[in-house]
Amino acid sequence: MNVSIHNTLTRQKDVLTPQTDTFGMYCCGPTVYGPAHIGNFRTFVAQDVLRRTLECSGLKVKHVRNITDVDDKTIRESRKLGMTLGDFTKKWEDKFHLDCDRLNMLRPTVEPRATEHIAEQLDMVSKLVANGHAYPAKDGSVYFKISTFADYGKLAGLDREHMATQSTNSAGEVNNADEYERESVSDFALWKGRKPEDGENFWKSPWGEGRPGWHIECSAMSTKYLGDTFDLHGGGIDLCFPHHENEIAQSECATGKSPYVRYWFHSAHLMVEGQKMSKSLGNLYTLDDLVAKGYTPAQIRYALMSGHYRQQLNFTFKGLDDAKSALSKLAKSVKAALERAKMSEADFKKLIAPKNNFAGTIFEPAWNALCDDLNVPRALGEIFGALPKLDGKSEDIAALGSLLYALGIDLSSEAQAEQPAADVPEEIRQMAQARWDAKKAKDFAKADELRKKLTELGWSVLDKKDGFDIKKI
Repeated sequence: MNVSIHNTLTRQKDVLTPQTDTFGMYCCGPTVYGPAHIGNFRTFVAQDVLRRTLECSGLKVKHVRNITDVDDKTIRESRKLGMTLGDFTKKWEDKFHLDCDRLNMLRPTVEPRATEHIAEQLDMVSKLVANGHAYPAKDGSVYFKISTFADYGKLAGLDREHMATQSTNSAGEVNNADEYERESVSDFALWKGRKPEDGENFWKSPWGEGRPGWHIECSAMSTKYLGDTFDLHGGGIDLCFPHHENEIAQSECATGKSPYVRYWFHSAHLMVEGQKMSKSLGNLYTLDDLVAKGYTPAQIRYALMSGHYRQQLNFTFKGLDDAKSALSKLAKSVKAALERAKMSEADFKKLIAPKNNFAGTIFEPAWNALCDDLNVPRALGEIFGALPKLDGKSEDIAALGSLLYALGIDLSSEAQAEQPAADVPEEIRQMAQARWDAKKAKDFAKADELRKKLTELGWSVLDKKDGFDIKKI
């Protein structure tokens, strides 16, 4: 069965077909100035499930996800701490990678950094100036003139009234990406002339010293690695306008090719306990925050997948508890089925792979749900509905393995989460869990440091194939 998604550009459900033998997929990555929060990860998890589902359908996927390592926020925060931009952003990039690994997300095929693609960005800006779609300003900035692009607004479906400004995004939030003077409030920055607050964070250009605008970064990097026209572009709904709208305008005007992207994949916002996430409310949770409360990354990932990607998700602690119960039930059902089939856990792990082996199995309806606009909630419902029929048939077990791959569900973490004895203090259990996560992420220095701390506190950790045991020394 072919995979379809709701295409923001066409406003209908479209079957995803690659232009070539490889499906090209670009996703807007993190701006690395602090830890990513669960709202960010909702989008990244949805993109991860889409990629995995495409792979299970038989497609080869080239997944490009950028790192925004230069913008107003990265410069401001790095200078505040007295760190070089490179050292500052590397710290938060590493943290992002660690969290993605803990959430069992596949690493992208290519992960370009904005600062390493200045030449490509300058080349694109130069083309836009040369063909009359952009103009330099007195301060050395360069702006895209949207009046030269007749199709501006086609992605977000904007009317003329809303096209008059770049001050708010498609989620109704304030957009501060273009704070510089320009001929028209509708125009946006391609290149930003150097300001005193930029410090030493600037590059030379034909228009003077400065740095790239946010929008041009993604256009330059996506076309470099995927071509002038590629298959799919993903991001949160807040990026639809102006970021993705601006990407379309500058890319199609620079290359002369249309469409820039064939399918647009946008994820809805996340609420926490019915409220918008904010620092003032204390609900801007990171992965570490939730792990410290006793939840595993697998449970957090499950909760983030519990709502359809196009619908606003209300993330709650009850939802996390439900995720814990669901994963425990799933792990026990799999264990029982393996025992009936006389199959080892190691053998089952080999079946957690991107294979299209669902036809005629009890899990075919779950696979069909995934293929139909990535309906993860329905797919999960179909999985649990089929569990009572899971009697040890090899084809059903193999299909379940492929579904677990598509969803990125790691049951081994649930098995080990139940290993510690009841009398182990919560803080010790959490420390042991953090060590296990670090080891899985190949951060062996951190794993060794945590083992040493546990030993000093009087606890030993014994690693097993699928987890660990904690014992009092």
